[in-house]
Amino acid sequence: MPSFDIVSQVNSMEVENAVNAAKKELAYRFDFKGSKAEIVLEKNEIKLSTEDQFKMKNLVEIVMDKLARRSVSMKNVERCEPDLSPLGHARQLIKIKQGIATDIAKEVTGFIREGRFKVTSQIQDSQIRVTAKSRDELQAVMAAVRAHEFPVSLQFQNLRD
Repeated sequence: MPSFDIVSQVNSMEVENAVNAAKKELAYRFDFKGSKAEIVLEKNEIKLSTEDQFKMKNLVEIVMDKLARRSVSMKNVERCEPDLSPLGHARQLIKIKQGIATDIAKEVTGFIREGRFKVTSQIQDSQIRVTAKSRDELQAVMAAVRAHEFPVSLQFQNLRD
């Protein structure tokens, strides 16, 4: 039976390239000369630290701009609240979401069910498998899911006949 998977993934190489570009810009920016600002990438988290809140705002802006230029969907980027110490130092965490969370997966499968398509959808770990008897039904589901707005960016993989 024809099937495909709905996933939500971010290309880790694009995130790494964006962080490297942000580090380069940080080194050349005049307003960051002589300051102790740093950007650290650890798996699916980008850790930012600066001397004060104003520089943190600028640093977050640099990183978000570089992520957007590398075609990383902003739906998969979660900015946590900045931590400000009494001495004025600021730290912030930017999380990169990989996979579809269970509540969002239920929302997507509910949307597919409401569309009255002749398909079955199953939540499998952090992805959704959609199967049907005809390929045309699968393409109709793809078009409907693309047209609808979900809280994360969705991609389609493993289209099989």
